[in-house]
Amino acid sequence: MARKQVEFTNRDGHTLAGALELPETPLQAVALFAHCFTCGKDVVAASRIAGALADKGIGVLRFDFTGLGGSDGDFANTTFSSNLTDLESAAEFLAEHYQAPRLMIGHSLGGAAALIAAKRIASIDAVATIAAPATPQHVQHLFANQACDIRAQGSAPVNIGGREFAIGADLLEDLEKWPLEVTLNDLNKPLLIFHSPADQTVNIGEAARIYNAARHPKSFVSLDNADHLLSNRNDANYVAAVLAAWASRYLVVEQ
Repeated sequence: MARKQVEFTNRDGHTLAGALELPETPLQAVALFAHCFTCGKDVVAASRIAGALADKGIGVLRFDFTGLGGSDGDFANTTFSSNLTDLESAAEFLAEHYQAPRLMIGHSLGGAAALIAAKRIASIDAVATIAAPATPQHVQHLFANQACDIRAQGSAPVNIGGREFAIGADLLEDLEKWPLEVTLNDLNKPLLIFHSPADQTVNIGEAARIYNAARHPKSFVSLDNADHLLSNRNDANYVAAVLAAWASRYLVVEQ
């Protein structure tokens, strides 16, 4: 496996930082990975899953959304919609310099983004979500107590997972634009849903909502006792192994 540090420009002119895992064997397909809310490309789950997929011949681009990690921009000015356009910019970068992504993977809120972005990126043939909410509104509970301050001041600091982030009013407004019907309507692509019944951050009931709303072909894989961030290496490796086997059905290399 070879890891390349890459950069590309999004539609607002910001430079986004990414890491591209490439297999030592012939490249079968490329996947695009959307990380969890306030995380980044180097979160343990993303790094381990990308590496394991590369070992199975699938290249993976993971990158920091605008305002996070090594990417430019102000997180307070970002929205769920801006995450979607960042994913589209990433797909355009891959298509221009490597090959168009065919697999979309999303973790947590990135899973909700993956469901929508997969409909907007024509090259995507299959989608997988990991510990994802059915809609982006799920994250509202993280800053429900400060919602009034955020709206009144335009933005306000919020403690999420022990770190402080400036949350903007535009994010609150934007989250309301994506009900379940919009998230999953007309996906029309094979879907694999991973979720743990022990997840304390996103309840497994969200996986049921996604599964029930999606059309076939769709599959669900229980992650048993895994935590939300897949901090146990074995859980991340298991996701990668199952994902690679499942995706091989839909990522047949054209001759």
